[in-house]
Amino acid sequence: MSEPNIFPAIKPVGINGMLVQFSDKLQEPSNRAALSFCASIRQKNWPCVEEISATLASAYLRFDIQKASHEELIQDLQALLNTQNWYEAPLPQGRRHLEIPCVFGGEHGPQLEEAATVAKLSTQDAIKELTTVRTRVLAVGFAPGQPYLGELDEHWNIPRLTALTRQVPKGALIVAIKQLIIFTAPSPTGWRHIGQCAFDCFRPDQENPFAFRPGDEVSLRDISSKDLSCIKATDRTGNGGAVISPIL
Repeated sequence: MSEPNIFPAIKPVGINGMLVQFSDKLQEPSNRAALSFCASIRQKNWPCVEEISATLASAYLRFDIQKASHEELIQDLQALLNTQNWYEAPLPQGRRHLEIPCVFGGEHGPQLEEAATVAKLSTQDAIKELTTVRTRVLAVGFAPGQPYLGELDEHWNIPRLTALTRQVPKGALIVAIKQLIIFTAPSPTGWRHIGQCAFDCFRPDQENPFAFRPGDEVSLRDISSKDLSCIKATDRTGNGGAVISPIL
């Protein structure tokens, strides 16, 4: 019989990686802990740390093994873990709220009705919920700059599709397992395509190529297909008509 996982847990990953895991599944407190713990390490600016990123429920570090051994880094990480209850830590400073225009349903969201049915909602009630809720950028990954937004209410804990959709376009809004994603590029997916944004998540020609930061908050604003076409024709910023403001 295997022993139960005890969190937080520090686990070496390969030759020069370290994972600080706060849970074995996504939960608001564990995501909060991961975001806050990463922010704290960035502030400390440890010389050995070359990269740090937050996942849904953990923090990953890539470090220089010539500047710190695994044992030394584990000791430092454990000492930092012991300084507070990270599951109740305040979220990092510098976060933003992004209100992003989105077309729901029709040719721009061909699986909205199906997703709403699985969530036991009418299409209009689904749109109302998704444009009322304020989600958090839980993590960025899978594709460059791609945000995982959540969590939605429990009735949105809908499963992935049993077969892949061959391709959804850049800016597609998709939904599954209480989360939303805005796609950074055309891609196949097993999640349901429910809407379309003009927001550019990945901007490789800019100093900060990822438009989203873990911990940012996102709202969606319902617009028409005509509005979306206008935004695409006139926007040169990549923001796709989004209103971006600091969270104070």
